[in-house]
Amino acid sequence: MNYVYSVFNYIVSILDTFVPTDVIDILLVAFLIYKGFQLVRETRAKQLVKGILLLIIAYYASELLNLKSMSFLLLSIMQFGVIALVVIFQPELRSALERLGSTRMERARFFGGDADSVARRKTEEYIDEVCSAAQSMHRDRVGALILFERLVKLGEVINTGTVIDAKISDELICNIFYPKSPLHDGAMVIRDGRVYAAGCFLPLSHNQELSRELGTRHRAALGISENSDVLVVVVSEESGIISLVEHGIIKRNLTIDTLRIALEKALMPHNADNKKKSAFRVFGK
Repeated sequence: MNYVYSVFNYIVSILDTFVPTDVIDILLVAFLIYKGFQLVRETRAKQLVKGILLLIIAYYASELLNLKSMSFLLLSIMQFGVIALVVIFQPELRSALERLGSTRMERARFFGGDADSVARRKTEEYIDEVCSAAQSMHRDRVGALILFERLVKLGEVINTGTVIDAKISDELICNIFYPKSPLHDGAMVIRDGRVYAAGCFLPLSHNQELSRELGTRHRAALGISENSDVLVVVVSEESGIISLVEHGIIKRNLTIDTLRIALEKALMPHNADNKKKSAFRVFGK
């Protein structure tokens, strides 16, 4: 009862010193914690967070039970383990920082004009070409790996392939991924609405929980999406299944219609109807 009484007095003393800015402080901390959980969700770092929470619970339990040796051991692990975790989870940390820095300030539009409608029309045109090519490759069981570069630049990936810098067309995409083409084994990079490079090599995902059904193309798509904000379309050579990969998450068995909707949602410039609201969404994702 003395412990409960002391806790109650402590809470009352905190409330006596409570000011309106404390509400802002609490909300900001809660928002940062929420965004932190969003960044590690569906990645290997999710298991890391669970492990850290278990260590913290074990440490406080040992302190409560006066287990001095165990407390010292757990405290040492948490202190010196931080450096090891930074090294082991470097790809996840890099991906999280890249997403954190990928605000859309550079895409914000404060004034109206025809630029939006022109950009939307061009985006619709090349999305139609990509979907048409995906439908042909799905029908003919031709494997493909198409990367849509967004805010995070893919210069390291482009350097491993051949620069083309050509207008996107159904015929060009199908010719590049034709089985006897010298560039068919690598990935294609689309930059600024153009086929910028082909035959590019990608890092494979190190996620040990992936299904054995996923081949090298899918693992490569997941690997590059774990470290950047790239959008990846994959066509399976064995089954013709169309998949979409983003932020380390794969969506399989897409139809051409669902693929087109997903690409338009991810790549289409801001809707002209939202121009007035865009000024207030500079930092929106």
